[in-house]
Amino acid sequence: MAHAALSPACADQLETWLTRLRALDDAPASTLSAYQRDVAGFLGFLARHDGGLASPARLRRITQSDMRAWMAAERRRGLGARSLARALSAVKSFFRWLGERDGFEPTAVLAARSPKYQRKLPRPLAEDAALEMIAQVELQAADSWIAARDVAVVTLLYGCGLRISEALGLTGAAAPLPEVLTIRGKGDKERIVPVLPAARTAVDTYLRLSPHPLEKDGPLFRGKRGGQLNPRVIAKVMEQARMQLGLPSSATPHAMRHSFATHLLAAGGDLRAIQELLGHASLSTTQAYTAVDATRLLEVYNAAHPKA
Repeated sequence: MAHAALSPACADQLETWLTRLRALDDAPASTLSAYQRDVAGFLGFLARHDGGLASPARLRRITQSDMRAWMAAERRRGLGARSLARALSAVKSFFRWLGERDGFEPTAVLAARSPKYQRKLPRPLAEDAALEMIAQVELQAADSWIAARDVAVVTLLYGCGLRISEALGLTGAAAPLPEVLTIRGKGDKERIVPVLPAARTAVDTYLRLSPHPLEKDGPLFRGKRGGQLNPRVIAKVMEQARMQLGLPSSATPHAMRHSFATHLLAAGGDLRAIQELLGHASLSTTQAYTAVDATRLLEVYNAAHPKA
């Protein structure tokens, strides 16, 4: 991939780093695309800042002033604090690798402070709203097998806490769904997920109605013409359902996963166990659900306590 603002040697460094992430760290394609965009954007700024091509020699001379100028330019063009923090993380990762490979200390880059931002908490659906969503999804399609397919997918998201990519990544070999399912998630990490009877029944119903043959190596969930189901189809179905139910725009496929975790926590589920079920690498990621639950409890307290 060519980068107009970079010297050939510098462009090669970027591609080598991305190839390493792809091969050794098994980074998802979406992550690699974001890293490529963020780092290329930084190097492009550097070229414009200097009035010439970015080169390996220039990268070894990055200063704190360079970093401040880049971050200020990004904010001026409207980049939010969260997005800038993500871009800075990618730039640091690239320079950390480059410094180790080429034997220099990218101190100015690694010392750059990430902008502060308010972490957005997950916005789960209430328990009754989650169940209403599943019921409403079934009414969106004219074809009974498509309706059953959509219900099966959304039920897996809520009943098992799967990511939409994980649900749609299941193959025919997973059918009929067992009581315990092995899921390969982010970073190619495996986790064990219990499958509720309702989810198994929903998938069985879909397979019984589907006009497409079940193939061991083929996708479990198929699109209308038999190819792999596009996640945008499920997002669109849920968008239609939430509008009819009067639910907020946050009622997305990922919100069903958030709802799964929040409702488990509210019912007394162990935080560490929920971390394992969700496939979170860090407990701090799962702890966001504690804040969600605390918010809900506070709302109930303020509404019901006589001294509130």
